Amino acid sequence: MPENAGNFKVQVNSMNWDQVAGQWKQLKGSAKEKWGKLTDDDLNQINGKREQFIGKLQERYGIAREEAQRRADEWLKNHSMQPEHQHAGRHSTTTK
Repeated sequence: MPENAGNFKVQVNSMNWDQVAGQWKQLKGSAKEKWGKLTDDDLNQINGKREQFIGKLQERYGIAREEAQRRADEWLKNHSMQPEHQHAGRHSTTTK
């Protein structure tokens, strides 16, 4: 049974990463801000795909796969906890 619980967690993460792939153009800036060693070419190759993202984190930062997975998933979790900060609610901001 614990195996099923682990598989469920992976499925949840996969669904989130599916959403990242669909919104990658908006999220690239956040990824670049967080991981400055990733080049524009890296970000274009990643294109919102978790496995490519993890591989590039390993390559650029010299970290183990498990650590790269943890950091990538943590970034996604923190990013998805920000309520509609992206572009949806920004039009009502007043400027001088």
